[in-house]
Amino acid sequence: MPETRVTCCIAGGGPAGMMAGFLLARAGVDVVVLEKHADFLRDFRGDTIHPSTLELMHELGLLEELLKLPHQKVETLTGMVGGEPLPLADFRHVPTHAKFLVLMPQWDFLDFLARQGARYGTFRLMMNTKAKTLIQVGDRVVGVRARTPEGPTTIMADLVIGADGRRSDLRDASGLKVEDLGAPMDVLWFRLTRKPTDPENTGGYIEAGRIFVTLNRADYWQCAFVIAKDSLDQLKDKGLPALKNEIVSLAPFLNDRVGEIASWEDLKLLTVAVDRLTKWHRPGLLFIGDAAHAMSPIGGVGINLAIQDAVAAANILAAPLRDKSVTDAHLAAVEKRRMFPTRVTQWIQTTAQKRIISRVLASRGKITPPGFLKLFQRYPFLRRIPARLIGVGVRPEHVRSPHVFTATECEVLPSR
Repeated sequence: MPETRVTCCIAGGGPAGMMAGFLLARAGVDVVVLEKHADFLRDFRGDTIHPSTLELMHELGLLEELLKLPHQKVETLTGMVGGEPLPLADFRHVPTHAKFLVLMPQWDFLDFLARQGARYGTFRLMMNTKAKTLIQVGDRVVGVRARTPEGPTTIMADLVIGADGRRSDLRDASGLKVEDLGAPMDVLWFRLTRKPTDPENTGGYIEAGRIFVTLNRADYWQCAFVIAKDSLDQLKDKGLPALKNEIVSLAPFLNDRVGEIASWEDLKLLTVAVDRLTKWHRPGLLFIGDAAHAMSPIGGVGINLAIQDAVAAANILAAPLRDKSVTDAHLAAVEKRRMFPTRVTQWIQTTAQKRIISRVLASRGKITPPGFLKLFQRYPFLRRIPARLIGVGVRPEHVRSPHVFTATECEVLPSR
């Protein structure tokens, strides 16, 4: 079985894994990122990049280059609640350089991070390589066994970082305990053509028993139809025409396009989960991102929280990894740094699920906007509060990991 030896092996080429790999390589750590797919061209549903992530790009000197990629800016969020338009968030005042959300296909963002990592000879990305299980010596993790098109391979490492998502094989193999916080809904994602005469705003539509979100992606709408947990079969029993009628009743301007939903195959089910590891690490192993904490789609914060994890991990681990001196105390420091914002964010999400989402999905009468949302309409400065919570979050990270190489030195380093 072929064997690779590195200082750090990262399982998962999503936002957390790619960001951690890039930052560690930039700091002089010999790192390999394993991505199970052949490319990043998949239908990612979380394509929002928040001001907190854009601020990190600014700190890295990459914001201008990132924003050259196709994207849409979102400065405000508006919802239709019971047929009444209500402003929800205003990002134009957040304390960051980019005062807006960015909607960008996640494959473009991951390709961008991969290109930045590839500037460093200490970075290696292995596509089509899925980490399957852990290699252990006693209680310590010393590497992973992975599957490639050419057959099995092993990667030996001083540290394995599990960033392989909410269905993490490595998390299952770790023996670490997962706390399930529950979620009352699932989400059907799909696309519909967008016309120049359509509304501009990204936003949501809330009526009795129904929640529908539309994200403006320039030439199409990225749509999310929220359903009660495990109710897809009941929805199918009613038939596809009934679902189309529901969509049109919420967003009448889509009447001439719901026919683009030709079959149930055009709808992608996101099974919503909110959970977290009670402990994120064991000797030689650390989990970050969705592998450490699956987030609800509320607020679209999952990607950005995962990236914050990656930055914190690089800040704390870069020097000891480079010096071959990583200890359990370093891994515990990453968990301690990131557990608080994870708990607070998940508390906000689960509270919203219980007090808003569950009640709306169970309601049958006319929906009226809650009083606090009406205050947002009367007092515009209040819209800055949800913008701050969504766009910046709790305990935002800043890049503290060292930049060991100059660009010129990076170009002449041997490829691994």
